[in-house]
Amino acid sequence: MTRREDRAVVVGGGIVGTWHALELVAAGFSVDHLEADVAPTGASVRNFGLVWVSGRRSGEELEVALRSRRRWEEVGSEVPGIGFRAVGSLTIAGDSAARDVMRAFARHVDATARGISFLEPDDVLACNPAVGGDVEGALHCARDAVVEPRLALGALRAHLDAKAGPGLYRFHPGCRVVATDGGAVIDSTGGRWGGELVIVATGAAFDHLPGAGELAPRLRRVRLQMLETAPFAPRLTTSLADADTLRYYPAYEVAPLSLLGPQDGVAADHHLQLLLVQRPDGGLTIGDTHAYEEPFDFALCEDPTEELLARARRILGAEVPPVRRRWEGVYAQCLDGAVCLRQQIRPGVWVVTGPGGRGMTCAPAIAADTLSAAGVAA
Repeated sequence: MTRREDRAVVVGGGIVGTWHALELVAAGFSVDHLEADVAPTGASVRNFGLVWVSGRRSGEELEVALRSRRRWEEVGSEVPGIGFRAVGSLTIAGDSAARDVMRAFARHVDATARGISFLEPDDVLACNPAVGGDVEGALHCARDAVVEPRLALGALRAHLDAKAGPGLYRFHPGCRVVATDGGAVIDSTGGRWGGELVIVATGAAFDHLPGAGELAPRLRRVRLQMLETAPFAPRLTTSLADADTLRYYPAYEVAPLSLLGPQDGVAADHHLQLLLVQRPDGGLTIGDTHAYEEPFDFALCEDPTEELLARARRILGAEVPPVRRRWEGVYAQCLDGAVCLRQQIRPGVWVVTGPGGRGMTCAPAIAADTLSAAGVAA
């Protein structure tokens, strides 16, 4: 049985590491939470904040996403600062080919399992009146949700401070781990951090820690580009996606994707899909692209930005506000399609990484499953 004197160490201040800290505190551990930078700056704060059930592959991945979705909502009711909103999503068909693919998928049991239905154009407008462009229909998923990626980590840490009690949750920014030593990790100053359980969740830096390098052949890094606009006056009642998302999310592998034909031009060059989320201040987060071959270009590229903005205008049927910030991000992805890579590299030391673009969606269940694998009672 877990006792209050049991200690744990979590390495990595992103969403996967932070959720491990949350579950460890809930299980009764005293937690030291280490972050290499002065604040998390990786993919966990450079994403849409989507809790994206709709695109998950049937089987284990969908089950993990659904458990995580329930946990996000549960914690969101306790921690309003994470900005959880059960807004659902619309994946828009802009032509007859995309419409045919979506209608076929909506009849498949895979769609039913995740609560997806096909909407005719009038129903799309009723669901989200801000969609004023020409649409041929859409897939609607009521289970999709969003959180605020730039706020969620801080809100969860503040919640942990309050929930754990004095001294039982300690966040240590600027603490870079460089080695493992038995059931502990060593930081760059020589400090040793040990406990009954050590979780290393350093995201795209999966090969920076001695002892974890052998995991690298099972992973790859993926780079994306995104942007955010000034406030858009109409309120969007759902998140939005376009038909190219069908090419990238594994849920749709059972759909007749060949009807879509190949991607053209800029979209193919940048492995591009449109995702669009409205932030509480009205700004639109728009993306994204995918680059798979390292070394990644250090520069942001204008061509996909213009393509994404054009797609947003077509769906909204309105001009998009000026872009006020753009960024790139890099995340780790399992090459075998697994939900994540979870492996004990030393007694009591577990590496958890590689959820790919699923990190924000699946972090709660990933953390719960790590504790289960390590023999920690719920």
